[in-house]
Amino acid sequence: MTAIYTEDSIRTLDWKEHIRKRPGMYIGKLGDGSSPDDGIYVLLKEVMDNSIDEYMMGFGKHIDIEMTDNYVRVRDYGRGIPLGKLKDVASKMNTGAKYDSKAFKKSVGLNGVGIKAVNALSSSFVIEAFREGEVKRIEFEYGNVVSENDIEKTSEKNGTQTTFIPDKDIFNDYHYIEEYVVSLIKNYVYLNSGLIIKLNNEKYFSKNGLRDLLEQNMGSEGIYPIIHLKGDDLEIAITHGSQYGEEYYSFVNGQHTTQGGTHLTAFREAYVKTIRDFYKKDFDPSDIRTSIVAAISIKVEEPVFESQTKTKLGSKNIAPNGVSIRNFIADFLKTELDNYLHRNSETAENLHKKIIESEKERKAISGIKKLAKQRAKKASLHNRKLRDCRVHYNSKNEKKEDTMIFITEGDSASGSITKSRDVNTQAVFSLKGKPLNTFGLTKKIVYENEEFNLLQAALNIEDGIENLRYKNVIIATDADVDGMHIRLLLITFFLQFFPDLIRNRHLYILQTPLFRVRNKKETIYCYSDEEKESAISKLKNNPEITRFKGLGEISPDEFKHFIGSEIRLDPVRLKQDDSVKDLLTFYMGKNTPQRQEFIVENLKIEAVD
Repeated sequence: MTAIYTEDSIRTLDWKEHIRKRPGMYIGKLGDGSSPDDGIYVLLKEVMDNSIDEYMMGFGKHIDIEMTDNYVRVRDYGRGIPLGKLKDVASKMNTGAKYDSKAFKKSVGLNGVGIKAVNALSSSFVIEAFREGEVKRIEFEYGNVVSENDIEKTSEKNGTQTTFIPDKDIFNDYHYIEEYVVSLIKNYVYLNSGLIIKLNNEKYFSKNGLRDLLEQNMGSEGIYPIIHLKGDDLEIAITHGSQYGEEYYSFVNGQHTTQGGTHLTAFREAYVKTIRDFYKKDFDPSDIRTSIVAAISIKVEEPVFESQTKTKLGSKNIAPNGVSIRNFIADFLKTELDNYLHRNSETAENLHKKIIESEKERKAISGIKKLAKQRAKKASLHNRKLRDCRVHYNSKNEKKEDTMIFITEGDSASGSITKSRDVNTQAVFSLKGKPLNTFGLTKKIVYENEEFNLLQAALNIEDGIENLRYKNVIIATDADVDGMHIRLLLITFFLQFFPDLIRNRHLYILQTPLFRVRNKKETIYCYSDEEKESAISKLKNNPEITRFKGLGEISPDEFKHFIGSEIRLDPVRLKQDDSVKDLLTFYMGKNTPQRQEFIVENLKIEAVD
């Protein structure tokens, strides 16, 4: 039957219908709150950004947040939304003051969409504006007005209060995780020295801006004191740690650009040039930047982001004078960083030593690296360690978000996953026994150890994670002592040599069921003893109970359930105050009774959680 295409087929959605029908366009992925980039945190951020913009314009030094698992109230003490426009601001698309650069010169939200998305995606949304002794209050449900009060007198201070409950029909059984909210708040205060934010009456404040951010995030001191440079519309903090890789925190107008963009690219290039000019040596860029930890915050008029969630800056110019971001940052570093290094000779000397050490290590392993690449290429032609998929994360320069690779151990486990997988997007890498404990070893071991050399080659991370072949790297091991040990050894490897893989949230643990409870009519897979008891109660009549001892015991037909649309992945993540060195020392260092007890009681994903 041919579909009928007439005038009646074409319809125009109103603002709230469009947001609710296509929420991903406005807030990215939905999620249940278990990941820091889930939509419920974007809703909070959209409301917070308006309050931060008020502070940046010089109005309101305090922001109060009240939050439970699913309820949020944000009260700022800025100028307050003009009362006559309150409804339009909350419910009419492309409406706001930020089109006028005089009212909001360097704001994050410029398209008049953010708070409308919060309104449309909330089962309850209440907005109140307090202005010059008057107040107006409007209550919405799912974007629809349910009550609107007349303007009344008030003794409240100027400002805006927004209260909302995200819609459970869209976000499912969600809950806010305080750690993620605190991280968001800390970034706000680091970027706005003097601002006070209270979350459930707990105060957050920063005196030293990005220097505080680095100190908090590093967990331990750098090899030289943090270089902290501030100018008009640009702030930079730099040091070097002992880790491999590069670690950056970049911001535009207070927005955490987790995917970087023009400003971060410009900084990385300008930093290399400034260092080369200062030492008058043509150092390799990788030697200069290896182990760097840096934060950059830039303020731009009318920034252009690559998506509504504003995680990557696409702007080319800094309005109104048209200076390119690249030149703006390069000129700043050329002057300020060069001056700093001339004034601080001990820091300059320590930095120079670090670069020389990185250069020596790179040259020492260059020959080994070349041979290892050849060995990995040859091995990939003759063994079956890697069962590849058809598309990859960077295929055709497009990000393939659903690509993944399972790292497993043993023929039976890898066989079950291989037979069950989606050959288009899911690859399998099979380990041979327990991998080497890499704690305390140098990167040379990555190339000398065949297992890790092949794994690195399979992931395509020899030169960093920019060319990572799969979006999700998933450790899939048995839920027994040996499986847990393999899991810990792999996490140690990635933490030691490729921490960016974890910091950029690419590493996960596959959760597979411990029990199968079934009768003749129904089968329930259980991931805990509690789920098992619940299933037994539900099925009654003496159900059959199977305890899965290993992945190899799960048939390929069953495995399809666990690595398909219902896949359960636990992220391996680092808290802001986690030190990689301290973590590895605790888990992989001297075998103390405290360490043994902790691992036995907690090792699931808590190894770095």
